[in-house]
Amino acid sequence: MNQRRLFFIAIVLIGSIFSCEEEKKENEEIAKDSFRGEVAATPVRTAKAEQRSFDYLINATGKIDAVDQVKVVIQRQGVLSELLVKEGDVVEKGAVLARLDDSEAKFKLERAQIQLKNAQANFDSEILSFGSIMSSEDEDRKSSIQDQIKAKSGFFAAEIDLKEAQMDIEKSVVKAPTSGRVADLKIKKGSLVSNGEEFMEIINLGALELKVKVLESDINYISIGQKAEVYPVSGSTEPFAGSVRSINPKVDENGLVQVSILVNSGKGLLPGMNARAIIRAPQNNSIVVPKQALVYRSSRAVVFTIENNESKWNYVEVGKDNGKEVEILSGIEANSTVITTNNLQLAHQAPVQIVKE
Repeated sequence: MNQRRLFFIAIVLIGSIFSCEEEKKENEEIAKDSFRGEVAATPVRTAKAEQRSFDYLINATGKIDAVDQVKVVIQRQGVLSELLVKEGDVVEKGAVLARLDDSEAKFKLERAQIQLKNAQANFDSEILSFGSIMSSEDEDRKSSIQDQIKAKSGFFAAEIDLKEAQMDIEKSVVKAPTSGRVADLKIKKGSLVSNGEEFMEIINLGALELKVKVLESDINYISIGQKAEVYPVSGSTEPFAGSVRSINPKVDENGLVQVSILVNSGKGLLPGMNARAIIRAPQNNSIVVPKQALVYRSSRAVVFTIENNESKWNYVEVGKDNGKEVEILSGIEANSTVITTNNLQLAHQAPVQIVKE
């Protein structure tokens, strides 16, 4: 009798325990659903993860330089008697820039002309002694005799002196070696100048280039003719179009490579200006999302997508970043709807509401 009573009491207790557990579980589910229903949906904006060409942007800074920039050098010693240009003047190739006093050069020319006449007279006198040979048909013999007499009479030396005197006269006139603008004028009128002294520079402002330094890790993304945008530091908001003109095949001690970008239209730009270049390097067949869609949790890249009006946490592998968009190598599929706002503190499976623009 006592055993039956104990058994009955045990059955009642077990039933009560299971009943309490079921009730507790049911209450927890109701509380969870009730809590989820009470949490307001987070308003978010979204974008599509697109599979397309991705423009990797390479940023670099440098200085504007002229492609055609020539230094004008004085070619003989003398006094600068005339200066016909000033800085900023536009000159054409071959235009006279300045003149040196040529009075001494003219005197040397006259003397050289007289010496040549004397040498010619000596030659004519000496050649008479070889009348029979000069009247023969042996051209080689005749030429040999003439050269010997010219050398003996001083005719060859007089010819060279005359050419040197003529060159000194020509060097007295300084001409523009190329078309462009006058810059860095270093000598004033009346100055005594020497051979090889730098006079000025002629700069062609119609052909400008920007020389920048690019990281060696990025150089494989750059090729000749590649498009670029040039932004002068002076404050112009509109970029100048450009293209890669040359790539120095050498890495410097800082791990940088010099790249020259030809500026297609440099109106308003001047050599020496600081400027920034953006070189576009298209990457094909990439999944691309706006940069705002990418957040980091515990140092790992995360992109939130939307499923059934709830956020979904996706760990992703990030590729290149161009400042506006990010290349996603893995973690989400193309055409996924990604969250771009209010995602910094967003949780997994949090209710969200898409806000239309």
